[in-house]
Amino acid sequence: MDTSYPREDYLPAPSHKREPSPTVLAVGASPTPRDHLVWSIFNTIYMNFCCLGFVALAFSVKARDRKVAGDVEAARRFSSKARCYNTLATAGSVVLPLLLAALLITGVLHLSKLAQESVSFFTYQFSGNDDEDK
Repeated sequence: MDTSYPREDYLPAPSHKREPSPTVLAVGASPTPRDHLVWSIFNTIYMNFCCLGFVALAFSVKARDRKVAGDVEAARRFSSKARCYNTLATAGSVVLPLLLAALLITGVLHLSKLAQESVSFFTYQFSGNDDEDK
């Protein structure tokens, strides 16, 4: 007789059944597209590089109008275009001043080097015999 405790024949068998979890299906509840209106206004007023901010503002307003009208697909297209133009306007407005600053710094350095060379040229002492004056 087996006196070990707990005995295997009295243990409950583990159940491999899982209880069904509730599944929720959201039909037609896709997230609404963003219109990027604030970013477009900022690019239009502050950093209007080649009028790209104004173009982005126009597409942002169109995206907002389409979203309000319920045409989500057209709103997504206009939103995507507004985001592209805003990205280009922001990148151009950040890169262009940095490029101009780099050109200005290198120009100043080059001019200072030229100025030092010209000063050294004009202050050169001719050391020769003054035989020609006699």
